Amino acid sequence: MTTEIRHIVYDIGHVLVHYDPHVPFSRIIPDPEKRARFFAEVCTNAWNHEQDRGRPWPEAEAEAIARHPEEADNIRAFRAHWEEMIPYSYEDSVALYQSLIASGRDVTLLTNFAADTFRVCRTRYPFLDEGRGITVSGEIGMVKPDREIFDRHAETFGLTPEATLFIDDKAVNVEGAKAAGWNAVRFTDAATLKADFASFGITV
Repeated sequence: MTTEIRHIVYDIGHVLVHYDPHVPFSRIIPDPEKRARFFAEVCTNAWNHEQDRGRPWPEAEAEAIARHPEEADNIRAFRAHWEEMIPYSYEDSVALYQSLIASGRDVTLLTNFAADTFRVCRTRYPFLDEGRGITVSGEIGMVKPDREIFDRHAETFGLTPEATLFIDDKAVNVEGAKAAGWNAVRFTDAATLKADFASFGITV
């Protein structure tokens, strides 16, 4: 018999809020090939992941500039223009999230985010504070998909792992949650998520 889901945990980026560094950089580096190289070699996903883990931006910029001094201005532009990278939220997905909260469901958020940029996002999208609470990777020095951040979130909010459902857009994070004993689904769009909820006996 499947355990009833009593806790729902949301990721934020690409689930509730759109994130795309190309929004400002299509202007900062107009040439598509040069921009692709910049993200592949300079300000890479792995480089940004360390800010999610808690590395301060000045340290991150210094590290990248040491590798690519010719890109110094563009490297500094990443943080300077960061707010442009979160241009909108997904209205249908946010509506589902708010419906769950309104119906009395226990909803929390677990996100990989640098601490300071998350403060920007939180101010811009107040609905993020409508759940019971948020674990931000950059604030605690842990990142998804590592087991420890799932355990920390469960401990912080008193979640029973087998009664928890996690929603994330990245397959590796979905698998990380499952390894921690949670149920988890990969987010693609709100309609699919609503069907996923139904499969767990959650009506929205």
